[in-house]
Amino acid sequence: MGAGPHDAEPRRSGVLGAERLPPPRRSVARGTLLVIVGGWSPAQVAHVESATATARILRLRVPGWPGNLPGQHLDLRLTAEDGYQAVRSYSIASFGPGEEVELAVDEVADGEVSPYLVHDVRPGDELEVKGPLGGFFVWHADDPSPVQLIAGGSGIVPLLAMARARAASNSTAPFRLLYSVRSPADAMYRAEVERLDAAGVALTWVFTRSAPDGWTGRVGRVGAEDLRAAAAPVAESPAVFVCGPTGFVEAVASTLVQLGHDPGRVRTERFGGA
Repeated sequence: MGAGPHDAEPRRSGVLGAERLPPPRRSVARGTLLVIVGGWSPAQVAHVESATATARILRLRVPGWPGNLPGQHLDLRLTAEDGYQAVRSYSIASFGPGEEVELAVDEVADGEVSPYLVHDVRPGDELEVKGPLGGFFVWHADDPSPVQLIAGGSGIVPLLAMARARAASNSTAPFRLLYSVRSPADAMYRAEVERLDAAGVALTWVFTRSAPDGWTGRVGRVGAEDLRAAAAPVAESPAVFVCGPTGFVEAVASTLVQLGHDPGRVRTERFGGA
């Protein structure tokens, strides 16, 4: 889902899943600054591209962004013309220093914010962000421990940041990724994820509804059989990162513990409607 025609001047966000608001009376390009309260910073949409039929990759330019660790997230705020505001948290697909921040947003049916970000936002639009946030669900490049990444749907976003950081740092930490999606068409960053396998990240797909032609594995939700076969062995004491919808995360984390994984080594990040 690419960008459509856009105004010549940047616009502040103003739509919460409805029609787009007209441009503000005064453009940021003409010197009007966003009002930053409580750590909020202006973020200009620099690039948009389709991730799936219902998801979009956004790259934001955030002046003064301090950089982030792989696995961290940010808060994003939209403000309507009448002053109503909505705030949602989004995992960050990028990592490290630099003022460009990459997000990937999956549309939530009847959501308030995600439909706007997926269908309406355009390059040049102005949003507000706060972050980076979170210090628990992060991977450090100087940690040589084996790592097991387990993603459900758009839960791939922070885990991809970790895999990208591994490649950039030339880390030799053993990495495995189990990625569960409804179908191949629902896989975000599919081409990049496929390339991870050649880059030393052991990749396992789980398709819950339909599989690609020639698929010889089973089709269904992630279960003990999948984790026993594909996840890093308990004996390796891997650092496990699980991200996805609440039900997926709770089921996977519980099964991992039942299989013998140390609960203290299983870190989770879950999300709901947006």
